[in-house]
Amino acid sequence: MSLGALRPFPLVEQATEHLREQITGGEWAVGTKLPGETALAKSLGVGRSTIREALRALAGAGLVQARQGSGVFVIAAKPKDDWSAQLRQALITDVYEVRMLIEVEAVQLAAQRRTEDDITALHEALARRRDAANAGNAEFVAADIALHQVMVAAAHNQVLLALFTEFIPVLQRRLLDLVELLSLRSDDPNHGDEGHAVLVHAVVRGDAEAAGRALRDELQQTLALLHSL
Repeated sequence: MSLGALRPFPLVEQATEHLREQITGGEWAVGTKLPGETALAKSLGVGRSTIREALRALAGAGLVQARQGSGVFVIAAKPKDDWSAQLRQALITDVYEVRMLIEVEAVQLAAQRRTEDDITALHEALARRRDAANAGNAEFVAADIALHQVMVAAAHNQVLLALFTEFIPVLQRRLLDLVELLSLRSDDPNHGDEGHAVLVHAVVRGDAEAAGRALRDELQQTLALLHSL
């Protein structure tokens, strides 16, 4: 069964949403054993690590359960609670304040726990954000969020990653509105590049304090813009 290849960004969120739709739409009934990670990765055109994170997010939503030695099974047709709907209805300033609490802690942990693979992924994500400066606003915002998602993943805390992943649809939509409303990229298509470079370098060199400070400064600037609207 082919589920359709995904766009480049943000992969974990897209994979989670695709798999969620298969479950809530009735394609995979309660009690069904899901295809293996390799098969799902091939169907969606992503890596096994992306599928693994998506399955963890679905497990956190109470939709699937991993059974040791048996595989992953659907255990509910609907999420335990409609957390995503609550986020969609929330004030973006409220969402951003909670994002700050989650992500600042995450990048500080990332600075302490990042692996060589994480470092490579961070450099690649920063490069993709810079490449997206030549693209439209939607692609740029998606690349920006994807970089932040890589940083959260480097904390190696699945609860933090699942929480951040739930924020992504709201962040992507509202940040795109902000960029377009205030024409933030009209003078600088790569808006915020310096701050993101400082943040990535702080995580890479293992400076948790500097990483937290850099991210807090960035998010506070965006929050101030949101409050000004």
